[in-house]
Amino acid sequence: MKLQNLTTPGGTQRVTRPILAIMCALFVSACSLAPKENRPNFEIPSSYGQTSNLTQPVLDASDEVGVWKSAEPAEQTHASPWWNLFEDPTLVRLQEEALAANPDVSIAMARIKQARALTSRSEAARLPEISTGFGPTRQRTSGAAAGQGDGAPGSTQTLWRAQTSIAYEVDLFGRVASGVAAARADSEQQTALAHQMLLVVQADVARTYFSLRQLEAERELLRETVTLREAATKVQEDREQAGAVAGYLVNQTTTELLAARSELSSIEQQYALTSHALAVLVGKPPGSFSLWVDKIQHVTVQIPAGMPSTLLERRPDIAAAERAMVAENARVGVAKAAFFPSLSLTGSGGFESLELSNLANWSQRTFLLGPLVGAVLNLPIFDGGKRKTDVARARALYDERVGQYRKTVLQAFREVEDALVSIRTIDERVVYQQQAQLASSRVATSAKNRFEMGDADYLLVVDAGRTHLRSQQLLIQSEGDRARATVDLIRALGGGWDAKSTDLAAAKD
Repeated sequence: MKLQNLTTPGGTQRVTRPILAIMCALFVSACSLAPKENRPNFEIPSSYGQTSNLTQPVLDASDEVGVWKSAEPAEQTHASPWWNLFEDPTLVRLQEEALAANPDVSIAMARIKQARALTSRSEAARLPEISTGFGPTRQRTSGAAAGQGDGAPGSTQTLWRAQTSIAYEVDLFGRVASGVAAARADSEQQTALAHQMLLVVQADVARTYFSLRQLEAERELLRETVTLREAATKVQEDREQAGAVAGYLVNQTTTELLAARSELSSIEQQYALTSHALAVLVGKPPGSFSLWVDKIQHVTVQIPAGMPSTLLERRPDIAAAERAMVAENARVGVAKAAFFPSLSLTGSGGFESLELSNLANWSQRTFLLGPLVGAVLNLPIFDGGKRKTDVARARALYDERVGQYRKTVLQAFREVEDALVSIRTIDERVVYQQQAQLASSRVATSAKNRFEMGDADYLLVVDAGRTHLRSQQLLIQSEGDRARATVDLIRALGGGWDAKSTDLAAAKD
């Protein structure tokens, strides 16, 4: 009999209409109201401005001069262990410890897990919700409810129910899809921010470590200076007792000795504070952290200064800014979808009986198709402008993200340029200071010889020694600045690069 109804006009109509309605709903759900992203345009040079006097690598065939290429999400690339370039086992070990125990890295990893969980939660909206339940209900109805008039006796009954309910919202106009896209972009943003935090921690570890080595070199120099001045003071005191020199020479040597001791004490303080900072970076209490470091040496690591600007895509903060822009663009689609109808499909089925023993009987089955409250298709009519303001706010947030994206990109170029000019000028400074150190050493030696021959005043020896010490300190400090500037350039370039575009074979991912 049911098969015959399917062939009748009425039966065909009853079957076809629901099918058409479902097909139309599925077609509409494939649409998205999220606007097309309006990426900002940048006019960029093919090389950095601070590379005019340096050799520049040739651009790849895919690199176009003056055309901006959008940054790729950071998780599509893998950060290289760039600290291996310095060939320092101690630095490698510190980086490994920071990766395992640094608190900021742990916080960033936890935020990635949170974002991924929110993404999974939003994706669950694509699927129906199914729930089941079992239990009794005790209900009393009045006689008026049964149509017997006021004053009529009521009835009390206990119903046993076992049922399963299904609820599903058809994704009309892509509201759910836009929400999922926004959640995914948020997750990718958090991943990129975690990579950025990791890069910052790695750079801080390297910078602090090189600062510690610089202070170690200064401390060793000042200790030697104190030893020499103690010996000089002892000699002058012996000469004074013998009547060979005046008392003011003893006072002068004592003054220089005390000044060196004071400066050494200051360096000891800086060394301790820097060591404490490094301990926190690697996730250890400062009181239980001890590290022996060698004094700073000349950093010979050379980073190709004319790297193509597309390497800025490797910066995690640019990827994070781009993902934030994508997320807000998707939320514009969510806000716009609120202007259109929403379609909810619900249903429940199970068994209901007065006696628990009869609950499983086929005759006690029940079902319900359609919403328990309200309508299947909801069409908003008036809300006092709430949805309109939601769309305006979503668009304004998107514009804000676009501005932040442009700011991040411009800041990235600035940091690269700053690091390049720092390296170039520090290299020049190191050359001058090496020459100054050699010259001051010759002057100090000559002044000492002239004093011993009686051809010069002792103040000349003091002044020459002070100048030589200062030139040595400046050279050590410049070596530390050179190491830190190299780390700054690596961080500005995203912490790594493709070995095809550089001569650094050790920088492979």
